[in-house]
Parts: sequence; structure tokens; C-alpha cells
Amino acid sequence: MDDQMDISSTTPSYGFQHEEEELYRADKHKNSLMDEGTDFLEREADANILDDDDILDLVGGAKDALERHSSTLPRTEEPLLNLPEPEPEPSSTSKPEPEAVKPAPSSAFGDATTKTTKSEEKDEKTRVTSKSNSCCSLVDLLYWRDLQRTGVVFGASLFLLLSLSVCSIISVISYVALALLSVTISFRIYKGILQAVQKSEDGHPFKMYLDKDIGISSELVHKYSDTTLAHINCVIKELRRLFLVEDLVDSLKFAVLMWILTYVGALFNGLTLLILGLIGTFSWPVIYEKHQAQIDHYYGLVNKQIKDVLGKIQAKIPGAKPKTE
Repeated sequence: MDDQMDISSTTPSYGFQHEEEELYRADKHKNSLMDEGTDFLEREADANILDDDDILDLVGGAKDALERHSSTLPRTEEPLLNLPEPEPEPSSTSKPEPEAVKPAPSSAFGDATTKTTKSEEKDEKTRVTSKSNSCCSLVDLLYWRDLQRTGVVFGASLFLLLSLSVCSIISVISYVALALLSVTISFRIYKGILQAVQKSEDGHPFKMYLDKDIGISSELVHKYSDTTLAHINCVIKELRRLFLVEDLVDSLKFAVLMWILTYVGALFNGLTLLILGLIGTFSWPVIYEKHQAQIDHYYGLVNKQIKDVLGKIQAKIPGAKPKTE
């Protein structure tokens, strides 16, 4: 009875130890399998890793195989694949290309200065162009390039001066104004009657001139006032030099000129001189253009004689020194 109890008491302990051994063996087998799998994966990874030399060998071998295959093909056929040649590796001795020098960014002040300079150049070109255009128009007017325009200007100026020589300036202004009004009023009435008969709506006949801006700009006034002021100052300085006898010969010349003008004033008045000056202004350029050679010849002879006479007079005057040309 006691033996049976001892056997029954030792049997569970033996079964428990057996189960622990089984679990330990299973864990060990599992760990060994995992270690073998890890080693296998590492070996596969090492086998798949190729260095640069192996890659170049593989590419070279593939290229040689393709060349041999293409040599066996007929001439009409072309190889299916052309691998590009491997690019040569850059050598360490090759010098790098110099970088292009970029222009320095311009500042806002530089841009403003450039714009100001361009605007000044543009204004200067505009002034020079307008001045040259005005000079060309004046030359064309005096040389009768446009007969109609020159005839109108010359005729109107001559008629005005002749009218002033006969009548007073107030009478001339009144008669000229009445003549202009009679022409414009007559034309306005004529166009109004014509529009009423034809039932047209042409509007005012002088609308184009009424809408035109005829105001004098301040820039134009400043321009001509500055030019006039410069000429006035020059005349004042010259008169001071002549009257205060800075140069004795020049003062004597001026005295002779004034003495001659006394006789001219006794024969002609101011308007007559203006009329003669107007006629000479519009006739002398054309005459000189046609007979330039003869006029230059005689002018040279007269100028030489005058210089000889003045030189003799200057030599006899004490204290007078000839001017160095």
C-alpha cells in the first residue's frame, strides 16, 4: 500500500521534467534554425554585392558577346542593341573650367543715373533737332526753295512795311483787323447757307483751328528770352568797350560809321531802311548763289584795299597797335 503511494507520488514529477526537456529542445532547435536562416541571408547578400571591377568585367563581356553576334549577322541586318561606350572617368589632373564672371547687380541709384543720363541725351537731341530744323526752314525760306511760302511771307511783310510808311501804326492795325474779319465772317455765312441748302451737318468751318492749341509754352519763352538776354549783354559790353576807347582803332571805326549814318538818316527814315533791308534779305542770297565766284573775287579786292588803308592810318596814329590776326 505504501509502495503504490510512493509510485503515484513520483510519477507526476517525472512527467513534468520530461515536458521541460521537450520545450528546451524545441527552443534550441528553433534558435538554431533562425541562426542558420540569418547566416544564409548574409551569405546571399555577400554574394549579390559586386564591386566596380566586377561590373566593368560584366559590361565588357556582354559587349564582346554582342560584337561577335553582330559579326555573324548578314550586312543588311543590324544588331538589336548597341550599348553605349562607358564614359571615361574624369582624371584628377584635369583643370576645372573657370566660372563665368557674372556682372555685378546694378543698384537703384545706378539705374536712376542711367535713366537721367538717357533723358538728358534725349532732350539734348530734341533741342539740336529742333534748332537744325528751324535753321533749315529759315534757309529754305530765304533761298526761295518753296515759292508759295516765301512769296506769302515776303509779300505780307513788304505790304505791312509799306502801309506803315504811309499810315500810322494804329490805322494799319485797324485796317488789317477789318480785312481779316470781313474775310472770316463772309466765309462763315457762306458755309452756313451752304449747309442749310444741302441739309448737311459739317459743323463750324473753323472748328479745326478753334480746337488747336495756340498757347505759347513757358519753355519757348524762356528759350528766346535767354537768347535775347545774351545778345543784349553782348551789345552792352561792346558799346562800353567802344565808348570808353579800349581800342583806339575800333573806336575810330565806330565814329566813322556813325558819321556815315548821319547822311543815311538824312536821306531815309527808319521804315525805308527796313524795307530796303527786307528786300535785300530775300534777294541777296539768291543773287549770291548764282554769281558766287564773281562776288567773292570783287569782295576780296575791296577787302584788301580797305585793310591797306586802315593799316596806313593805324601806322600814322601814335599809340595805336595793329591787331594780331
